[in-house]
Amino acid sequence: MRRPALHVLPAFIAALLASPAHAVEGAAQSASERPEVTAAAKAVQQKVVAWRRDFHQHPELSNRETRTAAKVAEHLRALGLKPVTGIAHNGVVAIIQGGKPGPRVALRADMDALPVTEQVDLPFASKATATFRGQTVGVMHACGHDAHTGILLGIADALVKMKADLPGSVMLVFQPSEEGAPDGEEGGASLMLEEGVFKTFKPDAMFGLHVFSTLQAGQIGVRQGPLMAASDKFTIKIKGRQTHGSRPWGGIDPIVAAADVIGTAQTIVSRRIDIARLPAVVTFGAINGGIRYNIIPDEVEMVGTIRTFDEGMRQKIFSDLKNVAEHVSVANGATAVANVPDSEGNPVTVNNPALTARMLPSLQAVAGAGNVVEPSLQMGAEDFSYFAREVPSMFFFVGATAKGTDPVTAPSNHSPQFALDESALDLGLRALLQVTLDYLHQPQAVAVAQAGND
Repeated sequence: MRRPALHVLPAFIAALLASPAHAVEGAAQSASERPEVTAAAKAVQQKVVAWRRDFHQHPELSNRETRTAAKVAEHLRALGLKPVTGIAHNGVVAIIQGGKPGPRVALRADMDALPVTEQVDLPFASKATATFRGQTVGVMHACGHDAHTGILLGIADALVKMKADLPGSVMLVFQPSEEGAPDGEEGGASLMLEEGVFKTFKPDAMFGLHVFSTLQAGQIGVRQGPLMAASDKFTIKIKGRQTHGSRPWGGIDPIVAAADVIGTAQTIVSRRIDIARLPAVVTFGAINGGIRYNIIPDEVEMVGTIRTFDEGMRQKIFSDLKNVAEHVSVANGATAVANVPDSEGNPVTVNNPALTARMLPSLQAVAGAGNVVEPSLQMGAEDFSYFAREVPSMFFFVGATAKGTDPVTAPSNHSPQFALDESALDLGLRALLQVTLDYLHQPQAVAVAQAGND
């Protein structure tokens, strides 16, 4: 497995300096939504809603998306395509070959769900359960991947119907395990690349989207350059000595040591990292230790995540967290085994600046210029970032929160109460289809995107 190399700023600045002229040129070519986009969205709207609801009712965890993958492949075959299955366990890939020469585009949708018990009152709410880290958990599409899969199936329908007049070709990438492979397994975008998903079809550009709770339905969010943070997982085991809860002096309490480690670790970002330059986050997500109220256990295990936008800051946090865990534990009479990180994380998700400037008018054409906004840097992560390291790419957000509900207070992605306004399905489909067709019908976009990626 490769360790991410996050040298993004020099290329970002160089490409950004070249992008304004291309943005103006693109605006002239994409002043309004393409009629074929409007017609296609209308034709597949009900099917996309039905697919999304079906996937929502039958969610599957990362690397376990067997039913979802089978449904996707079944529909692609019904369209006359020849999907390749089993990539990175459950990935499905198909290519639509246009009737005219032109560039190559890849479109990605992720398929996996989360170990979350749904609390949304829907007739198609998930009742599924599964085993995750040894525990029985509810399973829910709490992030919206069901919407992404339904949207890309709708785009497949639309592109197949117009393929005779389509310049170039489109790769459909239905990706498993975006949320991260289970412990001890590999998966996701990095494994698809390792297994050669781009070996015979190297795209000139790649596009992806994500429904997003912090945007109002009807809005699209996109920004040039870094968009979403790199993410790394850590595991810290603190070892003490078991004793009766009434006699703490008879052992070494790893729970107290763990609490001390967690408290001291908060100073890493607040006191040791220059967050005036770029943001960073250290979060403890779970702590497990002990089984009975009156027994001090031998060991406590903590897991968490680190989010960064800069490789130097990332490495410093690794070192500081390991140092804190080991030395604070020793100060408490315990010992620590700190795996920081404990696996390969996702790189920063970077939107190719020139490509994003080029395609901005396409997004404005379907949503309206006033509804396309630039979000702040997002501390959430995306393994679409692996694809974006290989080819010029653009990733954008589609508003998921119903009008009348404040996106600031709405249940967020990954919440058991995450609720998708299904109008996002229509906007997402039209936006991704418009971007695809504009790119294919504008050959000069290839040169622009490649220049911004050098």
